[in-house]
Amino acid sequence: MEKFVITKRINNEYQFNLKAGNGEIILTSEGYVQKASCLKGIESVRINSQEDSRYDRRVAKNDKDYFVLKARNGEIIGKSQYYSSKPSMEVGISSVKKNAPTAEIVDETL
Repeated sequence: MEKFVITKRINNEYQFNLKAGNGEIILTSEGYVQKASCLKGIESVRINSQEDSRYDRRVAKNDKDYFVLKARNGEIIGKSQYYSSKPSMEVGISSVKKNAPTAEIVDETL
């Protein structure tokens, strides 16, 4: 089952990972000082993930493809893993579009 998993980083910032039904991480958030901001980030992913124009397809320095999901204001709300090909990256984008709207939230910081 797809889910947003909230965790704490070593620096005590909150982050979330969107995991597909197979457990693969398909999107990782930036760090948030407050948990409430992290939850707002999840809601932003739910909304913005449905618009293809919010995905910025990129190539890393190691020539791996990846994408970032941006909010309406252009701020990055999540980053993908690195992919071996553009078609694989597109599958990742499709997975975010499919999974984000209905993914449950699992808070591992409690």
